[in-house]
Amino acid sequence: MKSSRGSAIMDSKPTARILEIQRMSTEDGPGIRTTVFFKGCSLKCKWCHNPESIFMQPQVHWIGSRCLGCKTCIAVCPSNSLSLVETGMEINRSTCNGCGICAKECPSTAMELLGKEWSLEDLTNEVVKDKAYFEKSRGGITVSGGEPGMQAAFVGMFLKSLRERGIHTALDTCGLCATRALEQLLPYSSMVLYDLKEIETDKHKQFTGEFNDRILENLLHTAEYIRSHIYPSGLWIRTPMIPGMTAREENVFKIGNFIAKNLSDIVDRWELCAFNNLCKDKYLRLGEKWILQDELLLLKESMEQFARIARESGVNPEIVAWTGSTRLEENKIQEKKSAAN
Repeated sequence: MKSSRGSAIMDSKPTARILEIQRMSTEDGPGIRTTVFFKGCSLKCKWCHNPESIFMQPQVHWIGSRCLGCKTCIAVCPSNSLSLVETGMEINRSTCNGCGICAKECPSTAMELLGKEWSLEDLTNEVVKDKAYFEKSRGGITVSGGEPGMQAAFVGMFLKSLRERGIHTALDTCGLCATRALEQLLPYSSMVLYDLKEIETDKHKQFTGEFNDRILENLLHTAEYIRSHIYPSGLWIRTPMIPGMTAREENVFKIGNFIAKNLSDIVDRWELCAFNNLCKDKYLRLGEKWILQDELLLLKESMEQFARIARESGVNPEIVAWTGSTRLEENKIQEKKSAAN
């Protein structure tokens, strides 16, 4: 006779903690894509544009523009972690357990739960609804985060289920995960989007909280896997250009040297991603101060210069591209205003 505990284990379905499902994305691989953001990250980058994805556990945040001031959330919170103060809803992060009751009971969705459990079947059925868009645009589904490698067992099964349905899959990774975790994901990834943020190990530690030794090792391992297997069939390198941090000509040139020396035969695209400051509200909602909240966008001329440096670093110049919003120099803004008048 089987024990009830054994039966529960046998009957359990694999689940993962998902932050968001973003449809109609054009920034996470080729074509129109649906991007699934998994919660939990192995890095803590100072510029992180998705700070709500860093921690694995569920979190709640408060959206002030939606709040009615009814205090329903305060009344139902089992840990008494909420209080309405002059500046808005204050969440005691040391006592809040992310149960989500406040979000469930909030009549205006001002309280929102970040991180929900999805079963493999439910998640697959949800994202395949967009298959018609993938087929017409040569797009697909991208797994991102956070870091998908932190939930590798589930993500591997998810990618496999998509590939079995003929859907193009992309793995978006920061590279900091166990190599065995990466090996669970690569066989079912049509392509890989791999972050190379900072080439100098001490600076990488300063900017992201971790050294980059494992990241570089895993990148070389990924390259060898691509060379010896049909899938993944493509590799994109992505470098975030952060003012005062990674946005240095020396960093771009050395990353280019690394690509030219080790990856020139398999990299299809090297993307320099311009810093954006649109995420500052996310930090406010989490009760955190963002170190870059007052930082301006990079100048368009600066991004063009970084792209020139990248093309001169030894890589095939045709693989270099830069993306993102930039700003014009003040004198050019004035010139445009004068021309308009």
